[in-house]
Amino acid sequence: MPDTSRPLRKLGFLTIGLFDPADPASGHESTLQIIELGERLGFDSAWLRHRHLQFGISSPIAMMAAASQRTSRIELGTAVTPLGWENPLRLAEDLATVDLLAGGRINPGLSVGEPMHYDTVKHELYPDSSELEDFSYGRLNRFARLIAGEKVRDFSGRQGVVEEFSNRVEPHSAGLRDRLWYGAASRKSAVWAGANGFNLLSSSVIFPEADQEPDFARIQQSQIRAFREAAETSAQAHGQARVSQGLVVIPTDSASPGQREKYQRYVDERTPRTRAPQGARGMLFAADLIGTSDEIAEQLYAHAGFQEVDEVAFALPFSFDHEDYIQILTDIASKLGPALGWTPAEVRRDPQ
Repeated sequence: MPDTSRPLRKLGFLTIGLFDPADPASGHESTLQIIELGERLGFDSAWLRHRHLQFGISSPIAMMAAASQRTSRIELGTAVTPLGWENPLRLAEDLATVDLLAGGRINPGLSVGEPMHYDTVKHELYPDSSELEDFSYGRLNRFARLIAGEKVRDFSGRQGVVEEFSNRVEPHSAGLRDRLWYGAASRKSAVWAGANGFNLLSSSVIFPEADQEPDFARIQQSQIRAFREAAETSAQAHGQARVSQGLVVIPTDSASPGQREKYQRYVDERTPRTRAPQGARGMLFAADLIGTSDEIAEQLYAHAGFQEVDEVAFALPFSFDHEDYIQILTDIASKLGPALGWTPAEVRRDPQ
């Protein structure tokens, strides 16, 4: 087993929260149970993908609110919320409310850009302003200011007998601004995140620069380093900038023969897209990592992107069964995490 001088400090997982459209409640309940299991296993964080008009979690804020009442320690995040679908002021109110309910455990991950398949939904999403909406970084900066408690308007104070008005977003959750993350896939977006006081979510999809060789790990490494350089010189930095990596890992230590066969089929079907750049922008996909925890740890230690981080949010594969996720999470917490130098949260809190 390779040695590392930087043990893994924080271990998290990311789930898409799929459901059967004929029985959506069961899928949401499964996701909540997986988060509860993550806390019991000592994971530091659980992250929810955000899906609109699909059979996945469309309202991660509601899910985080529910999860916050069924857990007490594990951090809860979104990876990521596409801000183009959101009103920044209303989103700031909702996230601050849930963060207070959770005792300061919410980590909103966000992205900008035009909503996916915008032409098919803009007539319902923004019927009167679809051509005027700003989907740039400016929308995200506005949201960050609102989360930070900056003034929204000049009007405030008492009106009438009992109505009291504020000039900032209420409730205000102190510290939430420091826990905003940006899901960056290019060097430009990574630098922007660092310069504007966001933490960095780096996942299994990246866009290379025109002059870069299509080496996923090396490109991810360069983006993380560019983010840190920008964060170190930023006047908008909020505390020490954090970076989390989110690759797909599938440990098979305790998997049944049937599970191993299913997992390998999943990886085999997805592997061809990792062999060459995809699309006009040359998008690169990371390879899924499958095998025993020792085998996966060896691959991670050799991964240039992983070498740059001390916290991860491993992505759970799509469309597996509830029992599969239990096995995968249990192996990650009991075998892969320790192989990477990680210590479960409960052990860190109570060394006795």
